[in-house]
Amino acid sequence: MSKRIVVLGGAESGTGAAVLAKLQGFDVFLSDMGNIETAFINTLNEYGIAFEQGQHTAGLICNATEIIKSPGIPNKAPIIQQIIALQIPIISEIEFASRYTNAKMIAITGTNGKTTTTLLTYHLLKSAGLNVGLAGNVGNSFAMQVATKKFDYYVLELSSFMLDDMFHFKADIAILTNITPDHLDRYDYQMQKYVNSKFRITQNQTASDYFIYCKDDEVIQAALASQQIDSTMIPFSIAEDLAYGASISNQHLNIKLKQNTFTMTIQELALQGKHNLYNSMASGVAAKLLDIRNETLKQSMSDFKNAPHRLEHVARIQGIEFINDSKATNVNATWFALESINTPIIWIAGGVDKGNDYSMLTQLVKDRVRAIVCLGTDNSKIHEAFGNVVDIIVNTASATEAAEVSYHLGKKGDTVLLSPACASFDLFKNYEDRGQQFMDAVKEL
Repeated sequence: MSKRIVVLGGAESGTGAAVLAKLQGFDVFLSDMGNIETAFINTLNEYGIAFEQGQHTAGLICNATEIIKSPGIPNKAPIIQQIIALQIPIISEIEFASRYTNAKMIAITGTNGKTTTTLLTYHLLKSAGLNVGLAGNVGNSFAMQVATKKFDYYVLELSSFMLDDMFHFKADIAILTNITPDHLDRYDYQMQKYVNSKFRITQNQTASDYFIYCKDDEVIQAALASQQIDSTMIPFSIAEDLAYGASISNQHLNIKLKQNTFTMTIQELALQGKHNLYNSMASGVAAKLLDIRNETLKQSMSDFKNAPHRLEHVARIQGIEFINDSKATNVNATWFALESINTPIIWIAGGVDKGNDYSMLTQLVKDRVRAIVCLGTDNSKIHEAFGNVVDIIVNTASATEAAEVSYHLGKKGDTVLLSPACASFDLFKNYEDRGQQFMDAVKEL
């Protein structure tokens, strides 16, 4: 009798996992509590995969030998509690798909910067002519690519939720960009649980693998003492000049790996700003570990285009610059955005608060922000945090209203920055929808 695989969640990763499981000869069933998009339904039908939507039928799910769970489903969901009680193994799409490929894995996590670092690393490898796939939080489903394509390398952006359901996966090169408080609602509001989750990226690594990490990050540095890491550790830093790893000196980015060195001026980098130096260093180290030639690396480090909704220029109207940083869904990401802008800021913030501590923004807001435009259904925490810091705080309930109010508050030379520091689910489908609505609204001004 064939093993029964049940996939929970019928979006990109779930559909891909179901297809791979089917092609591997499993009895497959997919279940989604919400509605499944037509494109994914068509794929499931094409491969003859049984599914349900709008409900989780315990009788069809709890007879599985293994469950592949969407990272968006929390463990406290009733169906997950039932599965845990029955001791049915729960894994992620990444864990499942990694069983069926021998490709080299470059895995990237961190609270912030992981998408940019992932996209840049992918760009560096692809520009060097490597046969490389992009998956995880970005790109297409990893499982679908394993099922239908043949790559020699994968660059994977991994969230803590994905890592929580990964057990035997091994990264040949692991990158940890930074750790700051985020998603603490999923970790019982215990920072240590979140830190441990991020460090799962190093599990199963051996002496022949590599762990690239930020030496300037205090949380990472403190955690290293209690983590068992068997791989070769390579630090990157902008605070000190390193003899081994990546660092900055005399306006140059330098990578030193035993006999392998690389240098270029920071002015030549496509990604500008302090936070992006970290992303460039991490990606650059990974590229050098794969022996990418210096000329190729320099070229691709200078012609990279960043992800949409990440400090994306939208328009300049009457001398006011509009920037879409909708991808900033936590306080630390917003800190980087505020820190990177040198003109007076009209800051659009708010949404679903994930247990945010805004105190780290106080000084920056005091120094740089002229007005705050709240965009969310409950803006009380923002009023509480900044009511005595800025003179103007306005509530809005749509991207159009936020864009219009910001425009009227702005003066020539100001920057209107959408950098919410919160999730988007109160008013929008996701951060992309929020960013797109904002950009559309700006273009209507």
